[in-house]
Amino acid sequence: MTATDVRPSPDAGATAHAVATALRTIGRNIDDLGDRYPADTTAGNRYPLRPPAGGLPQGSNVGWTTSFWPGMLWLAYDLTGEERYRHAALSHVDSFADRLDRGIDLDTHDLGFLYTLACVTPARRAGHRRARSAALAAADHLMTRVLEPAGIIQAWGDLDDPRQRGRTIIDSLMNTPLLFWASDATGDHRYAAAARRHAAQLRAHILRPDGTTFHTYYWDAETGAPLRGETEQGHADHSCWARGQAWGIYGFSLNHRHTGDPALLAAARTCADYFLDHLPADRVAYWDLEFGDGSGQERDSSAAAIAACGLVELADNLADRADAYRADADRYRTAAGQILHSLIDGYATAGHGDDRQRGPEALLRHGVYDKPKGIGVDEGNLWGDYFYLEALTRATVPGWSSPWSSPR
Repeated sequence: MTATDVRPSPDAGATAHAVATALRTIGRNIDDLGDRYPADTTAGNRYPLRPPAGGLPQGSNVGWTTSFWPGMLWLAYDLTGEERYRHAALSHVDSFADRLDRGIDLDTHDLGFLYTLACVTPARRAGHRRARSAALAAADHLMTRVLEPAGIIQAWGDLDDPRQRGRTIIDSLMNTPLLFWASDATGDHRYAAAARRHAAQLRAHILRPDGTTFHTYYWDAETGAPLRGETEQGHADHSCWARGQAWGIYGFSLNHRHTGDPALLAAARTCADYFLDHLPADRVAYWDLEFGDGSGQERDSSAAAIAACGLVELADNLADRADAYRADADRYRTAAGQILHSLIDGYATAGHGDDRQRGPEALLRHGVYDKPKGIGVDEGNLWGDYFYLEALTRATVPGWSSPWSSPR
């Protein structure tokens, strides 16, 4: 995947300044973190270290978000060519390989997020053998979560947990690239076939007729029958969780990129059109698309950052098909630029640091992790930072190759 003609921000000077600011912050965060990992979200705009878990010390590699930090380091390298970022990114490979070897916190579909950014990227770009082995082992473990005959990848928890059995979530569309890569790397088509079937099931059931998406959806694990949609982090089962809709834009676009299935491209467009039609004046979504200006609810800058990336990916997919889609591709690129520009203007951190307040700083403020549970509300978060920096990279680096897509 390339983005040779993408310039989402209408203000190149503002984009360049935003990149420089983000890079200053990342440089300080490298010094603060060393080989440790920050928590999922900030507390007062600073990341504490990841809390101790399962007998592991503070800052250990647990949870679903740790790979966004080495992912940001690779983006910083792409933006600058500076070896210190590449060296810092590669330093995390051993931690992710060790996590697999020791069986630490692997009962999740988010192995796709974790190992695509942390291990597939160095395997592809640096020929790193341990990273390649770890990524393939992660793909094998992810395949154990495929539930037949439903043909879906279970999202969370032990496969025998009755509460989680047969459940998948919209985020999973971003985890399938690990399986597509594994097929490319090994020639074994089982991985890609599982990913293709999973994406088709989500297109058929997690995407609702009105263009909105469920956060989570259940299948009967024994019969494969579709059961019901619910939410975990949205406002209500019937509403449209903003980050989930953004995952739909990006995830369906990526799965189309890997499969060529036009139904997946249509699903991405459906998600995008609803998302864009329900944005507030500044184009940065509230945490659930049910809310708008005057609601008193919080924004989710991370949903906006994900959508900005997904809209460019969608535009690239359309532009690749035929000139007849050029106007639609341009419309999505323009929308991505408007969102990114708003994030730069109103949501990005200044990047100056503050000696009175130590600890890693977020790139992006005003995100929401889980409003119903009161977790990470109006804070920075690792995925928001990553996708904001990815959006800046897409806007800045001609010919940039996405970690989520196989090189052409």
